[in-house]
Amino acid sequence: QVQLVESGGGLVQPGGSLSLSCAASGIRSINLMGWYRQAPGKERELVARITNVGTTNYADSVKGRFTISRDNAKNTVYLQMNSLKPEDTAVYYCAAVLAGNPRVSSEYDYWGQGTQVTVSS
Repeated sequence: QVQLVESGGGLVQPGGSLSLSCAASGIRSINLMGWYRQAPGKERELVARITNVGTTNYADSVKGRFTISRDNAKNTVYLQMNSLKPEDTAVYYCAAVLAGNPRVSSEYDYWGQGTQVTVSS
């Protein structure tokens, strides 16, 4: 049974930091892992993604503040979030694709359950 389990969300003040992690189980190898987020009343959007060789892509809104990384041996992806802003408040989802280069969220094979990140004073 394939599972993606996120952890690390919570409440943080503006300017603070949070670190998210997502561990995949039941999968032998993963080509690409990514983080998406969805705020109330908004569409789900890509935050960052990373391939199995370490190539990364970021949304413009998080460049320079967020860093995605992964441990292939552990099938785990991380998202270090610094200089958090209220507009970063959302449910953050981990996603994985076994092969190929997904262009939209529907092309990912597996999703986590989501973890809430709230940035507020």
